[in-house]
Amino acid sequence: MSTSTLSGTPSTAAPAKGWTIGLWVAQALLALAFGLAGAMKIATPIAELAQKLPWVTDLPNLVRFIGVSELLGAFGLILPAATRIRPILTPIAAMGLVLVMVLAAGFHLLRGEAQALPVNLALGAIAALVAWGRLRKAPIAPRR
Repeated sequence: MSTSTLSGTPSTAAPAKGWTIGLWVAQALLALAFGLAGAMKIATPIAELAQKLPWVTDLPNLVRFIGVSELLGAFGLILPAATRIRPILTPIAAMGLVLVMVLAAGFHLLRGEAQALPVNLALGAIAALVAWGRLRKAPIAPRR
């Protein structure tokens, strides 16, 4: 059963319960992953971060910016949908995290760190699924 009309716009039919649950699980897991990664990049001293991520000593401002972006994305995956206040921000946050993962993959490729790509691709794919799902398959209605 489709929740879209022929024009591609979402219909008023309720989304399948499985999609709703699955998207919430994906949102929670992504929020946890990006929230922890972002908090680490914001709160950990650069010298300590450099032990795990050697590139941060060359680009300390970039690592802090990435941390803030990841943390904001994590909040954006959960808060708008949970409160139903501007829930359109949830798929937008997911799209932003897709962009973060595309840029991360490119960065790692340029540095010869291909071993990081599976994580970037997996997180980016899940974020893309959440964006698509919350826009088309199981959108959350705003609070009235």
